[in-house]
Amino acid sequence: MARAPLLQLSSISLTFGGNPVFDGVDLTVQPGDRLALVGRNGSGKSTLMKVMAGLVEPDSGARSVPPGVSVGYMEQEPDFGAFDTLGAFAASGLPEGESYRVSVVAEGLKFDPATPVAAASGGERRRAALAKLLAEAPELMLLDEPTNHLDIEAIGWLERELSETRAAFVVISHDRAFLRALTRGTLWIDRGDLRRSDRGFEGFEDWRETIWAEEDLARHKLDRKIKAEAKWAVEGISARRKRNMGRVRALQAMRAERASLIRRKGTADMALEAGQTSGRLVVEAKGISKAFGDKLILRPFDLTVLRGDRVAFVGPNGVGKTTLLKMLTGEVAPDSGNVRLGTNLDIAVFDQARAALDFSMTLWDGLVNDPDMAVSGRSDQVMVRGEPKHVVAYLKDFLFDEAQARAPIGSLSGGERARLLLARIMARPSNLLILDEPTNDLDVETLDLLQDILGDYDGTVLLVSHDRDFIDRLATTTVAMEGDGRATLYAGGWSDCQAQRGPRPEERRTPVAKPATDATQAGAEKVRKGAQGLTFTEKHRLETLPSLIEKLEAEIGKLSDFLSDPDLFARAPDKFRKASEGLAERQAALSAAEEEWLTLAEKAEA
Repeated sequence: MARAPLLQLSSISLTFGGNPVFDGVDLTVQPGDRLALVGRNGSGKSTLMKVMAGLVEPDSGARSVPPGVSVGYMEQEPDFGAFDTLGAFAASGLPEGESYRVSVVAEGLKFDPATPVAAASGGERRRAALAKLLAEAPELMLLDEPTNHLDIEAIGWLERELSETRAAFVVISHDRAFLRALTRGTLWIDRGDLRRSDRGFEGFEDWRETIWAEEDLARHKLDRKIKAEAKWAVEGISARRKRNMGRVRALQAMRAERASLIRRKGTADMALEAGQTSGRLVVEAKGISKAFGDKLILRPFDLTVLRGDRVAFVGPNGVGKTTLLKMLTGEVAPDSGNVRLGTNLDIAVFDQARAALDFSMTLWDGLVNDPDMAVSGRSDQVMVRGEPKHVVAYLKDFLFDEAQARAPIGSLSGGERARLLLARIMARPSNLLILDEPTNDLDVETLDLLQDILGDYDGTVLLVSHDRDFIDRLATTTVAMEGDGRATLYAGGWSDCQAQRGPRPEERRTPVAKPATDATQAGAEKVRKGAQGLTFTEKHRLETLPSLIEKLEAEIGKLSDFLSDPDLFARAPDKFRKASEGLAERQAALSAAEEEWLTLAEKAEA
């Protein structure tokens, strides 16, 4: 028996300021749906989500939610006016006596529910909004950029929570790894239309390119037909006394159809120009450390950055990544050790707080009044990599239209502010880029372009980001800041870092924890002492088996979740077969590993 949908939108149309946002959008969300909502910045993703949540009334069409179905929405900028603390806000929708749910979620998202609203940062407020939604546990969750302001550990926790939930959800995110891990379908807003694919985000780009290729072919055929019919209309008159008015009307209809075709919005015309070549040595830090009062930021740490390196800094929020960046560039002095900067450095900075932007200024004034971009005696031009360019033309390179040029910077969306800041730092040559959270709010296409540009950049890049995919594509070295002042260097990006460092201390098992759950503390001590009598190979195997067991259990859990989809066999029989075989193999390997551990443990104890 088919289950009733959780939400339906029928023929939804909406116009803002005379410009259509959607026209005739239809959407059905079923129980169990896990949907990515994607589209360019400004395409209307957040607006559509607000329509789904019932917060924005469309001009026409209908929204339908069956009685008793709960729909929850995570707002990007919630109203905290009636609440003293973040916890009071997050618990406001819960039944009496169930506020403990907020504490459970807050631990995973790493924020303190007792934090006063007045003292909370923007990131803490966003996490409180996410905690409110997760604690309420509605049947349909609408998540607008839930990973923004979360560190990698919190993003991993959220992934696990959403992978285990029975609720349906629709999520907007720029985090490719997050979307690939969670989604089973994709909603794509493009030029006012909403398309749906029953493949997760993993298949989005192939699907998009196929649609664009079909559109280009159809447009090309229509252009050729219009050209042929126009030629007939002109040249055929001399051979006839009377036109075939049916063909004339058909030609007019084809021209109207061609005029109605909305061209795809291009990618930003971004470019980076490396200035003078820096010295081979860019930054050399020896024994640098830092503390603020009782809080230790960095233990003595060494780092050498050479020309062309791409160094990523990762770690939990508040661990000191930005402080370390500022020490490496000389903006903050270390408590001990020293930093030596190379020669001929031209530094450009992208800061996560967007402090370089004056929100009261218009986009126009913000560019022409920038000392690095000003053109002497001209108020309508900016200097772009050594050449004057009209300010509107340069803004158009970054996908801003002429009307936005006179709008205040404060009215821009997060993605638009990020693009404007990129426009500023890309206007002048540089050879050292400091990028502190550059990926927040950028759409997939702009992220792709930024990755390509940075890959071809002749200078050096120091990067702070929580976007695992972005780090993997870009970084040659990763500095993992673990807290308590610990910082460790790893070759490669995020995935390489994970593979090299293995489980973190808090995730590591003691050898007896899983396989011998009934062992007493004394028994465990005997095993540890007895292990000294094993051969070197046996001792090493005894120590490494728990990690292998943990890995196999995690893989079994993922495959079991995958196979729990009741429609999988009918939809993708090959995937079902491969997953079933993989599950059986891992279950057999797990049994063998546990047996081997018990044998070695008994031998050690004896």
